[in-house]
Amino acid sequence: MKSLPYFCRGEVVRGFGRGSKELGIPTANFQDSVVDNLPADISTGIYYGWACVGNGDVYKMVMSIGWNPYYKNTKKSMETHVIHKFKEDFYGEVLSVVLVGYIRPERSFNSLGINALLKFSLIAAINSDIEEAKMKLELPEHHKLKDDNFFTSTTIMNGH
Repeated sequence: MKSLPYFCRGEVVRGFGRGSKELGIPTANFQDSVVDNLPADISTGIYYGWACVGNGDVYKMVMSIGWNPYYKNTKKSMETHVIHKFKEDFYGEVLSVVLVGYIRPERSFNSLGINALLKFSLIAAINSDIEEAKMKLELPEHHKLKDDNFFTSTTIMNGH
Protein backbone atom coordinates (compact mmCIF):
# COMPACT_ATOMS: atom_id res chain seq x y z
CA MET A 1 0.00 0.00 0.00
CA LYS A 2 1.74 3.10 -1.22
CA SER A 3 -0.11 5.37 1.20
CA LEU A 4 1.58 3.78 4.24
CA PRO A 5 2.67 5.17 6.54
CA TYR A 6 -0.56 7.19 6.71
CA PHE A 7 -0.97 10.01 9.23
CA CYS A 8 -4.37 11.27 10.35
CA ARG A 9 -5.89 13.14 13.23
CA GLY A 10 -9.41 13.87 14.40
CA GLU A 11 -11.88 14.01 17.23
CA VAL A 12 -12.86 10.84 19.07
CA VAL A 13 -16.60 10.28 18.78
CA ARG A 14 -18.97 7.74 20.29
CA GLY A 15 -18.95 4.56 18.27
CA PHE A 16 -21.12 1.51 18.41
CA GLY A 17 -20.65 0.79 22.12
CA ARG A 18 -19.39 -2.70 21.46
CA GLY A 19 -15.61 -2.53 21.79
CA SER A 20 -15.54 -2.25 25.54
CA LYS A 21 -19.06 -3.30 26.41
CA GLU A 22 -19.27 -6.55 24.47
CA LEU A 23 -15.65 -7.55 24.03
CA GLY A 24 -13.69 -5.88 26.81
CA ILE A 25 -11.38 -4.31 24.22
CA PRO A 26 -12.03 -0.54 24.14
CA THR A 27 -11.80 1.30 20.82
CA ALA A 28 -11.74 4.96 19.85
CA ASN A 29 -13.71 5.98 16.78
CA PHE A 30 -12.91 8.82 14.38
CA GLN A 31 -15.51 11.27 13.10
CA ASP A 32 -16.83 10.52 9.59
CA SER A 33 -14.71 13.23 7.91
CA VAL A 34 -11.49 11.40 8.88
CA VAL A 35 -12.84 8.08 7.58
CA ASP A 36 -14.08 9.69 4.35
CA ASN A 37 -10.58 11.03 3.59
CA LEU A 38 -8.79 7.67 3.65
CA PRO A 39 -6.73 7.10 0.48
CA ALA A 40 -8.33 4.61 -1.91
CA ASP A 41 -5.41 2.17 -1.64
CA ILE A 42 -5.91 1.70 2.11
CA SER A 43 -8.29 -1.23 1.98
CA THR A 44 -10.46 -2.58 4.75
CA GLY A 45 -8.71 -4.75 7.30
CA ILE A 46 -6.61 -4.69 10.44
CA TYR A 47 -3.62 -2.34 10.70
CA TYR A 48 -0.97 -1.52 13.28
CA GLY A 49 0.74 1.72 14.16
CA TRP A 50 1.15 4.47 16.73
CA ALA A 51 -1.45 6.63 18.48
CA CYS A 52 -1.53 9.64 20.75
CA VAL A 53 -4.50 11.11 22.65
CA GLY A 54 -4.37 14.90 22.98
CA ASN A 55 -0.84 15.91 23.96
CA GLY A 56 -0.20 12.63 25.77
CA ASP A 57 2.32 9.87 25.22
CA VAL A 58 2.54 7.88 21.99
CA TYR A 59 1.44 4.24 22.31
CA LYS A 60 1.23 1.21 20.04
CA MET A 61 -2.18 0.59 18.50
CA VAL A 62 -4.19 -1.68 16.23
CA MET A 63 -6.97 -0.35 14.02
CA SER A 64 -9.87 -1.96 12.22
CA ILE A 65 -10.88 -0.17 9.02
CA GLY A 66 -14.00 -1.18 7.24
CA TRP A 67 -17.51 -2.41 7.40
CA ASN A 68 -16.76 -4.75 10.30
CA PRO A 69 -18.63 -7.79 8.97
CA TYR A 70 -19.05 -9.24 12.46
CA TYR A 71 -21.63 -6.55 13.16
CA LYS A 72 -23.00 -6.01 9.62
CA ASN A 73 -22.16 -2.30 9.70
CA THR A 74 -23.86 -0.13 7.16
CA LYS A 75 -21.06 2.44 7.05
CA LYS A 76 -17.30 2.40 7.17
CA SER A 77 -15.45 3.05 10.40
CA MET A 78 -11.93 3.40 11.77
CA GLU A 79 -11.81 1.81 15.21
CA THR A 80 -8.52 2.27 17.09
CA HIS A 81 -7.50 0.15 20.05
CA VAL A 82 -4.66 1.97 21.81
CA ILE A 83 -2.48 -0.60 23.58
CA HIS A 84 -2.55 1.18 26.92
CA LYS A 85 -4.91 1.21 29.89
CA PHE A 86 -6.57 4.64 30.17
CA LYS A 87 -8.26 5.67 33.40
CA GLU A 88 -11.28 7.12 31.60
CA ASP A 89 -12.92 7.58 28.20
CA PHE A 90 -11.56 10.31 25.95
CA TYR A 91 -14.55 11.27 23.80
CA GLY A 92 -14.03 14.74 22.33
CA GLU A 93 -10.23 14.52 22.57
CA VAL A 94 -8.03 14.67 19.48
CA LEU A 95 -6.59 11.30 18.47
CA SER A 96 -3.48 11.32 16.27
CA VAL A 97 -2.49 8.07 14.56
CA VAL A 98 0.01 6.81 12.05
CA LEU A 99 -0.90 3.62 10.22
CA VAL A 100 2.37 1.76 9.75
CA GLY A 101 1.44 -1.66 8.39
CA TYR A 102 -1.27 -4.15 7.48
CA ILE A 103 -2.00 -7.29 9.51
CA ARG A 104 -4.93 -9.04 7.82
CA PRO A 105 -8.22 -8.60 5.98
CA GLU A 106 -11.53 -8.31 7.83
CA ARG A 107 -13.07 -11.61 8.88
CA SER A 108 -16.65 -12.41 9.77
CA PHE A 109 -16.71 -14.45 12.94
CA ASN A 110 -20.43 -15.04 13.09
CA SER A 111 -23.49 -14.69 10.91
CA LEU A 112 -26.12 -15.70 13.45
CA GLY A 113 -25.53 -13.33 16.36
CA ILE A 114 -23.11 -13.42 19.25
CA ASN A 115 -22.65 -16.64 21.15
CA ALA A 116 -19.93 -17.51 23.63
CA LEU A 117 -17.70 -19.58 21.33
CA LEU A 118 -17.73 -17.11 18.44
CA LYS A 119 -17.23 -14.18 20.79
CA PHE A 120 -14.21 -16.03 22.23
CA SER A 121 -12.87 -16.55 18.67
CA LEU A 122 -13.18 -12.84 17.88
CA ILE A 123 -11.46 -11.82 21.12
CA ALA A 124 -8.67 -14.35 20.43
CA ALA A 125 -8.17 -12.93 16.91
CA ILE A 126 -8.01 -9.36 18.23
CA ASN A 127 -5.51 -10.37 20.91
CA SER A 128 -3.42 -12.09 18.25
CA ASP A 129 -3.52 -8.87 16.18
CA ILE A 130 -2.37 -6.90 19.24
CA GLU A 131 0.59 -9.24 19.81
CA GLU A 132 1.58 -9.03 16.13
CA ALA A 133 1.38 -5.23 16.27
CA LYS A 134 3.57 -5.09 19.38
CA MET A 135 6.26 -7.20 17.65
CA LYS A 136 6.22 -5.38 14.31
CA LEU A 137 6.33 -1.93 15.92
CA GLU A 138 9.65 -2.86 17.56
CA LEU A 139 11.29 -3.10 14.11
CA PRO A 140 13.57 -0.05 13.68
CA GLU A 141 11.80 1.18 10.53
CA HIS A 142 8.47 1.20 12.38
CA HIS A 143 9.67 2.26 15.83
CA LYS A 144 11.18 5.51 14.48
CA LEU A 145 7.67 6.74 13.54
CA LYS A 146 6.80 6.89 17.25
CA ASP A 147 8.98 10.00 17.45
CA ASP A 148 7.63 11.69 14.30
CA ASN A 149 7.02 15.46 14.57
CA PHE A 150 3.40 14.73 13.65
CA PHE A 151 2.74 13.74 17.26
CA THR A 152 4.00 17.05 18.63
CA SER A 153 2.18 19.29 16.15
CA THR A 154 -1.40 20.33 16.84
CA THR A 155 -2.92 20.94 13.42
CA ILE A 156 -6.10 18.99 12.68
CA MET A 157 -5.39 17.20 9.42
CA ASN A 158 -6.12 14.17 7.30
CA GLY A 159 -3.04 12.79 5.61
CA HIS A 160 0.51 13.99 6.15
